[in-house]
Amino acid sequence: MKAQPLLPAALKRRRGPRVAVLALVLCSLLVPLAFLFDRAPSGYVTTEERRRQEVVLPKFDHEEKRRPTGADRERQDASAVRDSCIPQDAPERKIPRSSSGVIHQQTPEKNISKSSTGVIHHQTPEKNISKGSTGVIHHQTPEKNISKVLPAPKVEPSKDVTHSTKVARDASQEDEKADEVEKAKSCQLEFGSYCLWSIEHKEIMKDHIVKRLKDQLFVARSYYPSIAKLQGQEALTQEMKQNIQDHERILSVSTVDADLPSLINRRMKQMERTLVRAKSCTVDCKNVDRKLRQILDMTEDEAHFHMKQSAFLYNLGAQTLPKSHHCLSMRLTLEYFKSSSLDSDDSPGKFSSPEYRHYVILSRNVLAASVVINSTVTSCKEPGYLAFHILTDAQNFYAMKHWFARNSYKNAAIHVLNYEAIILERLPKYTIWQLYLPEEFRVLIRSIKQPTENTRMKYLSLFSHSHFVIPEIFKYLNKVVVLDDDVVVQRDLSFLWNIDMGDKVNGAVEFCGLKLGEMKNVLGKTAYDPKSCAWMSGVNLINLDKWREHNVTENYLLLMKKFKVKDELSLRAAAFPLSLLSLQHLIYPLDEKLTLAGLGYDYGIDEEVARRSASLHYNGNMKPWLELGIPDYKKYWKRFLVRGDRFMDECNVNP
Repeated sequence: MKAQPLLPAALKRRRGPRVAVLALVLCSLLVPLAFLFDRAPSGYVTTEERRRQEVVLPKFDHEEKRRPTGADRERQDASAVRDSCIPQDAPERKIPRSSSGVIHQQTPEKNISKSSTGVIHHQTPEKNISKGSTGVIHHQTPEKNISKVLPAPKVEPSKDVTHSTKVARDASQEDEKADEVEKAKSCQLEFGSYCLWSIEHKEIMKDHIVKRLKDQLFVARSYYPSIAKLQGQEALTQEMKQNIQDHERILSVSTVDADLPSLINRRMKQMERTLVRAKSCTVDCKNVDRKLRQILDMTEDEAHFHMKQSAFLYNLGAQTLPKSHHCLSMRLTLEYFKSSSLDSDDSPGKFSSPEYRHYVILSRNVLAASVVINSTVTSCKEPGYLAFHILTDAQNFYAMKHWFARNSYKNAAIHVLNYEAIILERLPKYTIWQLYLPEEFRVLIRSIKQPTENTRMKYLSLFSHSHFVIPEIFKYLNKVVVLDDDVVVQRDLSFLWNIDMGDKVNGAVEFCGLKLGEMKNVLGKTAYDPKSCAWMSGVNLINLDKWREHNVTENYLLLMKKFKVKDELSLRAAAFPLSLLSLQHLIYPLDEKLTLAGLGYDYGIDEEVARRSASLHYNGNMKPWLELGIPDYKKYWKRFLVRGDRFMDECNVNP
């Protein structure tokens, strides 16, 4: 067998450098790739964060200066529970505490949330608010703990001690009030005016025994798994199981104290003795704490579910016309076709004459439109020179005509128009065929420097899409006053026709607490003046000639094409930026005392201020004709309601 020839030594020496060169080439190719892969995620995150901050997320103050949130208090609660569970003879353990809460940054799309009524919630960045419990831990001073064991001598406290105690108490009360305010603001952000309504209609818990039973049941459930694992505690385990089953059986059939059985006190004492024995056992506090947290989370989730359900029913009641109002509309419609002789309007010359003061009202509610007209003519010194143009839909058109033909309002001329028929027959180029009432938007205004303190919730009412067709419908008019159907007039508005607005188009009450520069995530990329103020509908003086000169309607339609409108909800939501942008620099500021807004959501309006205002605007969900309406403000609306009508009595209309 021949032996393999050995490689020469020179050839071996040449192979070594070749391998080294190949290794260097591979490294030169892999190192740049690794550098790119390592830098790509970091570069993406940095770009995304910069984009978010430029749009909606300015920097906040340092974390050390912020108020404790619900998450911080929850961690303190957990620490207190764990400390109280540690036996006295157990060695001291260090409980690690989590870091401070993280500020969750939201994209601009998430900052604009829309409800079923086309509501836009405009918000600037806010700190993360935990959904957890916000219970307050009451700490005891060492002196109080000692006084339970040894009688303490009576010593008169010095003035300094008394003053410091008072300051500490006041500071604690201020923190609690600030916490309640913050909770209310976060609730309004999610559920809107339902939170205000629920606070005013909050029922005090009277069934204390049922509440005590539930508390005992929660504590027993938290201790039971740990007791069941202990050796030699089979009897206690069986006793706890039996007491838990008894409590569950009682609570399943009893929701109030009156439903409880006669032997409930004995059951509660048995459970209390069982819990005392369970707490005396040496158990793992982590398991008890974990079980308590599970029960707490389940309870919070259940409470939040019921709150969402209640808010849905509240919004449903706010957006739905009462059954009695539907009955009134149907009865009036039926009677209209039975009594065609009443179908007679005033002379058409009144509705185009410049000698008359013309008002335009968009409404589907017979009673609401009636109150607006009745309050206006009652407050006017010369009601015979008033002409009202009511734009309504096809469903309520005949009911409106019959109602205002049956009732007179101090010789004021009233003209009911079918908006949908006018658009289809005379203005087919406008695609807004459906009648839209003034759109209301809930706006959260939050300070960047002090996001937890200077926070306000406002309800702005703006023109809808139908308002921008008014100059085309009333081509023969030069100036009109547009009234919302949730307005009550208390003073003569004739002075509005004497105002010279110059080159302005819309005379409105400005709201400079909100400027266009604070809404760039809502207004899009369209050019606008960031210092321009928002404005509100309710009572608006419109110069139709200037409107046509500035081509406001055409500009409005062009802007609408830039906003992506997918469905009716997005169409109604688009009214917020479109109304502000279309009439930018065309608003003539009226005196803010002209209209007092907020009577549909604000419970804190002074009665004297409301009584002295020229007009009242019930913007918000709690309209005066609804059962949800604020009772203290309904009297101003009911004062101008027509009484004694046969159809109102038959339909049991009693707002």
